[in-house]
Amino acid sequence: MPAIIQHPLFRVAGLLLAGLLQTLSLAPFDWWPLGLLSVLLLLTLTGALKPAEAATAPAAGKAALYGWIYGLGLFGSGASWVYVSIHVYGYATPVLAGALTLFFVAGLALFPALQFWLHWRLKGPSATTNALCFVALWVLCDMFRSQFLTGFPWLFLGYGHLDSALAGWIPVLGVYGVSFLVCLSAALLYLVFTATTHGRRAILLVSLGLIWWQGAQLKTQEWTRDSGYTLDAALLQINIPQELKWHPSQRQKTARLLTEMTRQHWDKEIVIWPETALPILYDQAQTFLEQIGEEAQRHDTNIISGIPYREFDEDTQRARLHNSIISFGIGDGINHKQKLVPFGEYVPMQDYLRGLIAFFDLPMSDFRKGPEQQDLLLSHALRVAPFICYEVVYPDFVARRSQGADYLVTISNDSWFGASIGPLQHLQMAQMRAAENERYMLRGTNNGVSAIIDHHGRITTQSEQFIRTSLSGTIAIRQGITPFTRFGSAPITLLCLVLLLGAAYCHWKARRTVSA
Repeated sequence: MPAIIQHPLFRVAGLLLAGLLQTLSLAPFDWWPLGLLSVLLLLTLTGALKPAEAATAPAAGKAALYGWIYGLGLFGSGASWVYVSIHVYGYATPVLAGALTLFFVAGLALFPALQFWLHWRLKGPSATTNALCFVALWVLCDMFRSQFLTGFPWLFLGYGHLDSALAGWIPVLGVYGVSFLVCLSAALLYLVFTATTHGRRAILLVSLGLIWWQGAQLKTQEWTRDSGYTLDAALLQINIPQELKWHPSQRQKTARLLTEMTRQHWDKEIVIWPETALPILYDQAQTFLEQIGEEAQRHDTNIISGIPYREFDEDTQRARLHNSIISFGIGDGINHKQKLVPFGEYVPMQDYLRGLIAFFDLPMSDFRKGPEQQDLLLSHALRVAPFICYEVVYPDFVARRSQGADYLVTISNDSWFGASIGPLQHLQMAQMRAAENERYMLRGTNNGVSAIIDHHGRITTQSEQFIRTSLSGTIAIRQGITPFTRFGSAPITLLCLVLLLGAAYCHWKARRTVSA
């Protein structure tokens, strides 16, 4: 390794750059080759694939530090949009908001630190085994990050490949599987560059080519079929400023605005209102909903909307709030959100945190998680899988809910993230869910980006951000399910676990041989 690469400052800068490159491979930049370069740079700077006895191999603590610094680069560039929520809408001072954002980023960086620490502990004498272990741990740590506490399934390598040759793998293996293949491709490239024989280099290049060639072939495979039935849809982007949304004076104005905008689309079969479109509780909105619902029925139109919902908990003798989505008009059903956003929709340890700063007392931040088993919404006798905001970023959750669904609807209010890259990353994740399950998706938002997404994850039409508008288009109803809809992430999880066990066995065997 060149001496300059071993210099501590160069290594720190390089690790931060590797994290930044992964962010640049995702929306809104979409330079997907930079994801490969990011992993390749990581492997070069850390010597992660070198045999365990190599002099350049770091100690476990140093390996964890490398992973943490890389994580700072990734989450510092890709997730620091939380500053907008904390400062602008949580009314924290710039210093406090910056400190909380740094704490958030530093905490997330512990996940790649864990990955690098575990990888060092399992390193063996074979670069190939080390590569497979590295890739398996990469994906398993992504999965762990998706579930730990409430989870943060954001900024995965696979999201950058909606349009690359690897896109063919999306409905087969999902985003975790594509992340696996991107990471594996970078590891194979590293091994090609460091191979000492032409034969080994040729085998590695053929393996790499097969991954991408097969992905390109799979892009022509249709796992679902067109039913021949289409729906005309309209999505209302009402663009209510977040600081005004919950003000009592805004309630009647919002109801009138929704009514006026909806009446312009009685020629559509489905009209989508955004998350918590009505800033009043469901039971308080009954008269309004019945009136607009009857009008919708006369025009053979169905409306799907977000709305806060209140129910009485007999155990605690208290009212419970849900962030909910309803279908009415030529349709029926209600779903309560299951994947809640920490601090935005509920406050962890609220007995201790509420009242400390305004960020811990945001409007409507006392929601409760909905039950796991909920029926799909009905609209014109079609089954609709609904997802409220954050729910759409969970691949397996969406896959389970998509079984038996004719199309997907996600509603959101990305006003919390202002003009940052957060809403555009959120949109890209919705595109991935449509592609994983080969279902059309209607994405309705308060202030953009609203979009109609086809079954390959391509946007057929979308709105501008921060304007009041309505978006119209047609969706096709698909039949059948994809391998990912059927099996979710189980196959790639099993593969990663087998590779990890294999690496652990090789590590144990090598140590036993040395001891003997």
